[in-house]
Amino acid sequence: MKQIILAVAVLALSACSTLKTNSDFDPEVSFDQYKTFAWVEPKANDEGYHLDGLLDQRVRDAVSSEMAAKGLTKASIEEADLLVNYLTKVDKKINVDTFNSNFGYNPYYGPRWGWGGSMQTQTTVREYEVGTLIIDLVDNKTDKLVWRGTVADTIRDRNTPQERVEVINNAINQVMVNFPPQAEK
Repeated sequence: MKQIILAVAVLALSACSTLKTNSDFDPEVSFDQYKTFAWVEPKANDEGYHLDGLLDQRVRDAVSSEMAAKGLTKASIEEADLLVNYLTKVDKKINVDTFNSNFGYNPYYGPRWGWGGSMQTQTTVREYEVGTLIIDLVDNKTDKLVWRGTVADTIRDRNTPQERVEVINNAINQVMVNFPPQAEK
């Protein structure tokens, strides 16, 4: 019984997810050849390249964990088959909703005009931020991008570091579901 309740809870939580993921890859590349990976180090002049040090550490840990789960091992930059890089960006979005409501009976219209009443219009403007994480995998021998995954979600304040880690791990897991791409048969 506990397993059924847990399964229903997981489905309910996943239905509420606003994560939007996408991935693309070079169909000419055989992903079976990749066995190792290394992180590209940001250049000293790349200020603002990543949002902050804790986010950087959490993203790197999550991606490294996913790569290891898929059978790739971490190596030095010189020996790695794939180079891993990521970018983050935040976009401000605006949502405008207008609601019209007609209620009540207006006796001044008379029977031939039917129901009248009052018309009210309410407009709500909401500004929010959408964070996007882009993960790039580059072939170290050819220097060509072979796979890109993106995940975007509305940014919400998380109160604890554990919640932030959970959100990042979930996002990385969702975007890397399609890595390595399966060859079409």
